[in-house]
Amino acid sequence: MTLAEVQKGQKFIISDISDDNIRVQALRFGISEDAGLFCEEKIPGGPVIIKRQYQEIAIGRNLAKNIKVELSQ
Repeated sequence: MTLAEVQKGQKFIISDISDDNIRVQALRFGISEDAGLFCEEKIPGGPVIIKRQYQEIAIGRNLAKNIKVELSQ
């Protein structure tokens, strides 16, 4: 499953960021593989807004399609 497929309100863990450039961008925001996150909002045709602790980040759909995740509880 990719980040683009996550639904609003779901908790998930990033399992793989295969592209090195995307991994570097994610690390700049404090997001890495095995990071636990929450889908705060999913704007139709727009970005996926994720939350980690008190930080919210909007990730574009094309970028989100390249980030593999696993749902968590």
